[in-house]
Amino acid sequence: MTSSTDPDAASPRGGGPGVAESQSKGSTAIDARLLKVAGVVVLGAIMATLDMTIVNVAIPTFQDAFQATYANVAWAVTAYTLALATVIPLTGWAADRFGTKRLYLAALALFVVGSIACSTAWSLEALIGFRVLQGLGGGMLMPLSMTILTRAAGPERIGRMMALLGVPMLLGPICGPILGGWLIDSASWHWIFLVNVPVGALAILAAVVVLPKDETHPGERFDFLGMLLLSPGLALFLFGVSSIPEEGTFESARVLGPGIAGLVLMILFVLHARGKTNALIDLSLFKDRNLTVSVITLVLFVIAFMGTMMLLPSYFMQVRGESTLMAGLLVAPQGLGAMMSMPIGGKLIDKIGPKFVVLPGIALITVGLGLFTQVGTDTSIWYTSGSLLVMGIGMGFTMMPLMTSALATLTDHKVARGSTLMNIVQQTGASIGAAVMSVVLTNQMLDHGVDSTKMQSGDQSSGPIPPEMAAKLQQLLNGAADAFSNTFVVSVVIVAITLIPAAFLSRQKVAPATTPGEAVQQHDDQPGIVVE
Repeated sequence: MTSSTDPDAASPRGGGPGVAESQSKGSTAIDARLLKVAGVVVLGAIMATLDMTIVNVAIPTFQDAFQATYANVAWAVTAYTLALATVIPLTGWAADRFGTKRLYLAALALFVVGSIACSTAWSLEALIGFRVLQGLGGGMLMPLSMTILTRAAGPERIGRMMALLGVPMLLGPICGPILGGWLIDSASWHWIFLVNVPVGALAILAAVVVLPKDETHPGERFDFLGMLLLSPGLALFLFGVSSIPEEGTFESARVLGPGIAGLVLMILFVLHARGKTNALIDLSLFKDRNLTVSVITLVLFVIAFMGTMMLLPSYFMQVRGESTLMAGLLVAPQGLGAMMSMPIGGKLIDKIGPKFVVLPGIALITVGLGLFTQVGTDTSIWYTSGSLLVMGIGMGFTMMPLMTSALATLTDHKVARGSTLMNIVQQTGASIGAAVMSVVLTNQMLDHGVDSTKMQSGDQSSGPIPPEMAAKLQQLLNGAADAFSNTFVVSVVIVAITLIPAAFLSRQKVAPATTPGEAVQQHDDQPGIVVE
């Protein structure tokens, strides 16, 4: 057994007995070294997640600056997403080959350089190109952050540490619009990119000093055929899915062409990767029952919840007439609820396992979302804030505990591949969720006689409105409110369905395998899991 004073005692370096048997208080305490590592990776995660949402509020500004249409400017967002999809599958192999510290530093540097380049963009085409560069760095940051933190924490502390990493994942969609709106109003659009420079420089310096020396696996060959199938396949599929809101239908050639082509390439990758030990994504990970159940639960949850995250600010802006900044503030109770519950969820999953943490979390989200099915044009702010607080508390018990559950049984060599897989699942689910909810909302708007493209965000009135126009406006707003409430019903149904796979999660805390292919679990009688 390794000593509790050994700095490497809590790091699963191969899943050997020394790790499995390390049960002393020294191995479960959160020490200063681990907190420093967590601080470094959270800095990188904050930049990556904020940048995915902060640009959304700048789209009208880009339209004016570059004299372009909304559809063209939207490519500044889509290009970043497609770059993420291209590079995420490569991250697991690259982390094993070059080391997580070296790759993390390279990703940070690429992201910062891309941010500086974006701030200097002289045309929309230049901005789109620089966003691709930025996305190549940003796509590696989150899976690398998960890998570094999982290895540093070890099985006994992974839940608490992953809870820390979950904070930027939750706050990004909430704080992005607030920060973006403030920077554009007080300075210029250039600063939504330049704000990454000081944070990135601090993260690079901290990573050099804090992160431990790399352990590499240079003997593993790169899966070139897998890359040629999976990376473009994922990018094409997400491009097709991301085109659904603009096209307004699943049947458009712009949706079906890339979507089907991407799906075929991904199926070919699965056929190619079966049984291969050096595949870009290790499909043998799905032999781990705990990971498989966690992935199924996570993808359903992300589709429902991330799609809803997109709807909430739009409800406040389009129905309630709030500004972008105020809409971000009104959504903030969700982040506050998550910040309160995440540390508790992290501690609980380290003690009692994922099932009885995730199930109550999903139930709370279902209740909070259910309350939003009753919103109207004049629903009390206390009502919406309370609903969002309940949803946030549920979120803290759900998303990162699911990530933790998926990775907890993996040994050192498989952690990087598992982190990559979970990020692919999350990115794909988020894109599908946003597309599905956009189409549902658009169709609901049309059913209620509302043209959403002509609705203004924020209070645009400059004087008294004639009574007949006021009545017509109120009718449109009532229709929009009904459209949003009906769309929230779809979200509730999908979240409720998530309870089914979540019921098959582990009932006890999970631990990494003592021998390759075995998942060790204490005092559990689930099939396919070795009882210690």
